[in-house]
Amino acid sequence: MIWIALGYHLASRLAYVLYVGLTLKRQDRTAYLTRRYGVEAGFQRFRRVAAFVMANDAVSLAVLCLVSADTLRVGLPRGLAIAVGAVLVVVGVATKVWAARTLRDGYYWRNFFAPDEQVVPTTAGPYRWLRNPMYTIGYLPVFGLAIATSSAFGLAAALFDQCAILAFYHLVEKPHFERLRQAPAEPGVRSVPGSARPPSLDTAPGQPP
Repeated sequence: MIWIALGYHLASRLAYVLYVGLTLKRQDRTAYLTRRYGVEAGFQRFRRVAAFVMANDAVSLAVLCLVSADTLRVGLPRGLAIAVGAVLVVVGVATKVWAARTLRDGYYWRNFFAPDEQVVPTTAGPYRWLRNPMYTIGYLPVFGLAIATSSAFGLAAALFDQCAILAFYHLVEKPHFERLRQAPAEPGVRSVPGSARPPSLDTAPGQPP
């Protein structure tokens, strides 16, 4: 059961980063969703599927941690492990929610669907201190869940998850937003994570985990 849960979670994470990454790359090159459905309708179609794969990814990690509980031998008393895990979850979720509220629509990569809107860096919210709070501090909950359940498999999966999302950021988000920031100013203006960083998920989510 543990290996099935691990395999399903790894497949879910790959489905998440590959679907979102390849879709946004294609949208960035050809604007195929925008041309076919328009900016708002194209964005909403993408957002619905992205939200589903992100939720499936999160649930699959929780299931993995539960079915592989007590496989991590760190010598921590059960109560202390739960407390440490809970702190990591609270800090990570609070940071992710704060960043998402700062980015608003950027959390689901809306900037990929409205390239005519000028992108400007933002140093509001957690971006005042962190360049990429969603993909760094915002990922503490996955580690917290693994620690709270004492799951060695969950901890390994959490590390894989963060490496995958950071690769997604460097290959998809970062090139897109660097290009947009250098584009001539347009009437519409949207903030993206700035100096202090995607706008989009972190831009997700983006991003969710």
